[in-house]
Amino acid sequence: MNHVTYIPEGVCSRQIDFDLDDENRIRNLSVVAGCNGNLKAIGRLVEGRDAAEIADILRGNQCGMRGTSCADQLSKAIDSALRSA
Repeated sequence: MNHVTYIPEGVCSRQIDFDLDDENRIRNLSVVAGCNGNLKAIGRLVEGRDAAEIADILRGNQCGMRGTSCADQLSKAIDSALRSA
């Protein structure tokens, strides 16, 4: 199991943590700050799913005029973790 901590940029959340199991499936997603209910829902939706697939789904999602979102930042965290693996 590989633990990932990512510091997002341009969003309300301050930290994204998750684990990648041996099959690159997301486990134990947690986000510090941000829209609590929405981020908990995202955590439930991605649990046990293929990380690359989740990154593809979430990539480019925007929150208002920010040009990014917590979901988009999660895709960046996943991409970074998969490149490092």
